[in-house]
Amino acid sequence: MSITERFDLSGKVAIVTGAGKGIGKEIGLTFAEAGANVVFAARTEADVEAAAEQARTFGVEAMAVVCDVLDDEQLVSLIPKTLERFSRLDILVNNAGGTMPKPMEQISAKSFRRALDFNVTTAFLLSQAALPHLRENKGCIINITSAAGRLVQPLFTSYGTVKAALIHMTKMMASELAPDVRVNCISPGSIMTEALDFFIDDENKEKMRQLTPMQALGQTDDIASAALYLASPASKWVTGKDIQVDGGTENTNLG
Repeated sequence: MSITERFDLSGKVAIVTGAGKGIGKEIGLTFAEAGANVVFAARTEADVEAAAEQARTFGVEAMAVVCDVLDDEQLVSLIPKTLERFSRLDILVNNAGGTMPKPMEQISAKSFRRALDFNVTTAFLLSQAALPHLRENKGCIINITSAAGRLVQPLFTSYGTVKAALIHMTKMMASELAPDVRVNCISPGSIMTEALDFFIDDENKEKMRQLTPMQALGQTDDIASAALYLASPASKWVTGKDIQVDGGTENTNLG
């Protein structure tokens, strides 16, 4: 198999959640460029429609689905909608998630439970719904976690805990589903996205850059490239792994 063939997704069908912006959108577009037909799922219709339209420029089919992953019915309906359009499913990327950093004493029971549901439960439920079809095609699941799931840092008690749970769930699922379905996760470090812009100013971004061994913050294509590897034949012997794409960060870079 040539190196090009090892990273070729032609004929594959992928679902990517949280695909209207940022990392999710970049993963979907990267898969499309590699030949996959992609289902872009997110809450904002304009965002997923624009992402799907951009994906079609690579000569593949793409579908935009409005989906709030916290709505169980909307979440699991992604599977029949995908099958109705494409008749198969090969790749599932559980990217939707996130929780704002907050002092521990300000985290309510409701917000903690929501963080767990948003980042972990949704990934479990969608993977469960997709499983028969992924088994049929020897497919794979990629969970997007976070460096916060292994780093110890203030204000991330909620987010770090739920991302650590997602990392461990990935390993448990991989063990149970091998050899039929591969399950891996990617733990991004500090990536330049709209979400990062929302709560960190330029001064603190510069501090983060200086505290990152690679002396740069990550880009969405850094994560998308790792996702392409995990989705492609190139990683056929890789399962249960946490791919840490974080510029070499081993300690918090929040200053």
